[in-house]
Amino acid sequence: MTRSVQALAYARPSSLESTASGRLLGLETAGGLTPRGAEAHPRFFAGFLAAPQIAARGLLAVADVAAARYHQRTRPGSLDPVVTGNGDRLRFESFSGCGGVYARLDVLDGGLGGAETGHGTTNVDVNDPLREALSRMSGTDPMYLRVGPEEMAVTTLGGSVVEKKVPLPDRWLRGFAEAQVASARFDLRAELTGAEAVRFLRGLPRSQSRGRAPLWVVQAGRTLRPTTRPGPGAVCLPGPDRLMALERVLRFATGLRVYGPVPDGLASASAWEMTLPGMRLTLTLSPDPSRGFSGEGGVLEALATDDAAADAELIAVLLAWEPRIDPADLAEQSGLTADRVRAALTRLGTAGRVGYDVADAAYFHRELPYDADRAERHNPRLVAARRLVAEDAVSLDGDGVTVVSGERRYRVRESDGALSCTCTWWAEHRGRRGPCKHALAVRMVRRGSAVAAAA
Repeated sequence: MTRSVQALAYARPSSLESTASGRLLGLETAGGLTPRGAEAHPRFFAGFLAAPQIAARGLLAVADVAAARYHQRTRPGSLDPVVTGNGDRLRFESFSGCGGVYARLDVLDGGLGGAETGHGTTNVDVNDPLREALSRMSGTDPMYLRVGPEEMAVTTLGGSVVEKKVPLPDRWLRGFAEAQVASARFDLRAELTGAEAVRFLRGLPRSQSRGRAPLWVVQAGRTLRPTTRPGPGAVCLPGPDRLMALERVLRFATGLRVYGPVPDGLASASAWEMTLPGMRLTLTLSPDPSRGFSGEGGVLEALATDDAAADAELIAVLLAWEPRIDPADLAEQSGLTADRVRAALTRLGTAGRVGYDVADAAYFHRELPYDADRAERHNPRLVAARRLVAEDAVSLDGDGVTVVSGERRYRVRESDGALSCTCTWWAEHRGRRGPCKHALAVRMVRRGSAVAAAA
């Protein structure tokens, strides 16, 4: 597994302090991107929270996921949560160490007391003393939240800093993109009141036996009914213990919304959104506890096209840290078709530059603080497909195509725009985890031939 180490430098540790006017939660920021460019310690927000205890619990839930490994519970590692200011909200995001759970806390306009936020993305320090202080917090005293350094501290940042060196596996980088692609295919499948959400979540089994079929749920009146068979409207819930982070905010829940794709009988990803006063906490689960998002392959088609690369550069210029990105507006501004805009957004997602919010059914702009090309460079199937093209391993002969890989020959065929292959990957996944390397290579060669013919 390819990984690097990311150094996060903070001016000081984040802390929760008591003051004469209430509590002060100071979240320190590392280097990040803003409309003004790269900043060492950007400042995104300063103001009183409408529901401080709920915000504290929600932030802890995001930190819980960042520190968790739900599969093979060894080698705990934690990447500090990412925070994005979109003008009308703060988004705190994290990924589990195993790459199978994506968490996001959206502190909305109501939760921020109507105050505006800055624009940009960075990591925020969530250290063990802060976690302990947040978990002990009770009562209704007001809390002032500061995301970024104090105004006077900006001029004194040349002194000592707090530095964390954290592992940054490639699967985390690819996971952000794959979770976005999966979420964009979800629809709202079920909705519960706060009381029903509490009853349902507390009644779930704490684990799923290895090798057993995944659990499914379907709305039955005002509640959700577990089932082993995915009928119409059912949502997959593989590894119910992966929803445990929701328990941090369970007693404040006003509702639970469940999102998923149209069920086809096979395990699939799903999103579980806890609605809270002025906030939303969403957990997106991969199709299997032992399977992270990084290998789902939903971004490969977009990465394999030169058009999407050029289109992504154009669309990136038009992004403006919007909390909701409207593809139709981008199509009008750019002159691209809606399909090309969506492909460009998918490609931007692999660079961490856009995410997807199932509650708004819309993309949003953020800039994750890592090498934008790295997820593409280290995608195994994409690298292998490009190697096949470079080796002239693809032979076009009408509808059927032969791909030579090692000592074997594979046949790739197209039907209704979809490619199938005689390789083991296709036989096992049938396109559900994206194209195999042979089909990707065929796409690349055919597009290259089409461009050459047009020229």
